[in-house]
Amino acid sequence: MTVQRIQYLLASVFFILGGWCVVSPASVMALTIRPDYRTEHPLVLIALGAFGAQAMIAGVFAAFSRFTRTTFLAYGIALLPFFVFDYWFYVVEPVFTIVGMLDAVGNVVMLGLCVMGWRAADRTQA
Repeated sequence: MTVQRIQYLLASVFFILGGWCVVSPASVMALTIRPDYRTEHPLVLIALGAFGAQAMIAGVFAAFSRFTRTTFLAYGIALLPFFVFDYWFYVVEPVFTIVGMLDAVGNVVMLGLCVMGWRAADRTQA
């Protein structure tokens, strides 16, 4: 797989999950957050939509920047704290529902893509 295709796949995670937050923040809240923590307050829904918009911007950068081996390595390392975050808010302080763990699934996919990209970039940059 080419580096560019891997970047597009990375971007797709941001576009799908971020787009969901933009298009339907109330459904994100209802499906991913446990009832004790849910709110329909407009400011929270606006913030959730803004979070999604920022994710989509990150997707644009992932899709259209020129990634090197170092980029994929740094991106993969930067993902690691998100696994702690997902674990914490699912196991230690249960805020997320099982659907909320789509974030962790997206992070696993992106980490795998970073490994693939790191390897592919080695072939193209050698």
